[in-house]
Amino acid sequence: MAAGALVGFVSGLFGIGGGFLMTPILVFLGIPAPVAVASMAGHVAASSTSGVLAYSARRGVDFRMGGVLAAGGAVGALVGVEVFRFLRLAGQADLVVALSYLVFLGTIGSLMLWESVGALIRRQRGEVGPAHTQRRPLLLYGLPFRMRFPQSRLYISVLPPLGLGALAGVLSAVMGVGGGFILVPAMIYLLRMPASVVVGTSLFQIILTTSLTTLLQAGRNQTVDIVLTGLLVIGGVLGGQLGARASSRIRAEELRVVLALLILAIGLAMGATLTLTPGDPYVLLPVGG
Repeated sequence: MAAGALVGFVSGLFGIGGGFLMTPILVFLGIPAPVAVASMAGHVAASSTSGVLAYSARRGVDFRMGGVLAAGGAVGALVGVEVFRFLRLAGQADLVVALSYLVFLGTIGSLMLWESVGALIRRQRGEVGPAHTQRRPLLLYGLPFRMRFPQSRLYISVLPPLGLGALAGVLSAVMGVGGGFILVPAMIYLLRMPASVVVGTSLFQIILTTSLTTLLQAGRNQTVDIVLTGLLVIGGVLGGQLGARASSRIRAEELRVVLALLILAIGLAMGATLTLTPGDPYVLLPVGG
């Protein structure tokens, strides 16, 4: 419960599901990776729900954009659960989970840290940061099937949000994460959404995607530990509220630096497990007749 509360606090603070933090913690505690990944989806959904309630109270959620992202997330979750099932049956789930954390978190954390530290240095020197161009990418904004998103002040094609949601759905099933560590930067720099609605919208999408992922993992892979999930959920709901309230008291630059360091550290820690000698490298199993 304490670990769930800690991760829930991080979820509400940064607008992410928190699964990227809790899944490695569970793996380090000895819980098999398939069970950790599947059980985390329910905790991510609960802690994200707690955060959305806090953000919606101050009109910080674009529910229409979140719905489009979640629609893509549903498709991604369906694909991801089947991929996860294949990997589990092939005995490669642990390897793929560790590699996914190393590649995705290592890359995202490094890029975020580079950008955030640069912003902090410019602020300390009193320099004006590089001007952000208002020109929107033609490849993304010139696509068909446009929709208005009044809360985000956007009129764009639904195809880019659907694609981002699908990617988050796959990551939710394979890595046990909500995908917020990818969605939040993409919503800011790719979709050009206002920062005031990005965190709440990301959490809303995560609720729908991870809830579906939990049901699919339980039905297809039977890897959801309901007792473990329940204990994590209790702590996550409490921590999510505290994190959402604390986010308004910390500057955005400091938040991004801390998040980048956290993401990078978790990715490297999971990658290190690939080089460590197992405590019991040989296991004897009974042979059935």
